[in-house]
Amino acid sequence: QQIGPAVHAEAQARRPWFGHGGMIGYVGVGHVGSPLGHVVTEAMRALPVGVPKVCMSTLAAGDIAPFVDVKDILMMPSVIDVSGVNRISRVLIAQLAGAICGMANVRVPPTDKERPIVAASMFGNTTQCVDTCRRLLEQAGYEVLVFHATGAGGRAMEMLVDEGRIDAVLDITTTEWADEVCGGILSAGPDRLSAPGRRGVPHLVVPGCIDMANFGPVDTVPRHFRDAGRQLYCWSPTVTLMRTNVEENKSLGRIFAEKLNVARGPRAVLLPMQGVSILDGEGMRFCDREADRAMFAALREHLDTEIPVREVDANINDKEFAEQAVGTLLEMIRTQERN
Repeated sequence: QQIGPAVHAEAQARRPWFGHGGMIGYVGVGHVGSPLGHVVTEAMRALPVGVPKVCMSTLAAGDIAPFVDVKDILMMPSVIDVSGVNRISRVLIAQLAGAICGMANVRVPPTDKERPIVAASMFGNTTQCVDTCRRLLEQAGYEVLVFHATGAGGRAMEMLVDEGRIDAVLDITTTEWADEVCGGILSAGPDRLSAPGRRGVPHLVVPGCIDMANFGPVDTVPRHFRDAGRQLYCWSPTVTLMRTNVEENKSLGRIFAEKLNVARGPRAVLLPMQGVSILDGEGMRFCDREADRAMFAALREHLDTEIPVREVDANINDKEFAEQAVGTLLEMIRTQERN
């Protein structure tokens, strides 16, 4: 009743980048843990980012990761079961309708101009580097989308690359692969580092924060790691970092090489020789040059010789490294444009 034909046409016109056929919003009500309810959120996940999606569910106050994944789905707790209409559900369902109508009717401010888009991956331990890179790329005329390398962030970045929305990838923070190798909680899955190669977009890869795998509180770190006396660091009460060792770094080097070898677009690797994170800086808690060199050597051993590998005698967060990273990526973009 609140979205008429004129509003529908206007919404499609002002959001063509997000449009998906004639749909301007998707709303669902139910128990998403049921087979039918699962289909509702599965359909929502199939829609592009930007199409309004709201789901009222009895499970919305629990673990909703399987239902939301990396899409922009708004989950609204139903408070009570969604069986029938009563004095409580009547209010919440009306608010649900208001939410989806408001999202569909909102005016998205236009941008001054369409700029090519660079995706960049970031973590707390590489923020300084990525912030510098972002400023330099914006000065060069690019729009930069920053993704937090928390598993979901890496998957979201790869999803948007696969959808053709990203023109180049500045992969400063590839730590999610350390979690995949070590069984940490922030893995982005085995497809990480694959989408840029599938799409053929320029992809600069840096082994950022591969010195750490992420776990929850310290007592959640697997017993075999604690018994082995692994280097642990309590980043916060809910996050424990574990320093990756030589063997794990050898595996990471081989995996990175395998991913880059099958890529169809321009790709290159930049190595920070004075540490891959803040904690891996000289004299810092995770400083382990033997482990770093193990990764670098395995990468070179398995990498096709035509793929450039450049060493920078700096920590990943030094301004010099950020300047080299941006310069290398811009060079890759220009080379692709010439070809």
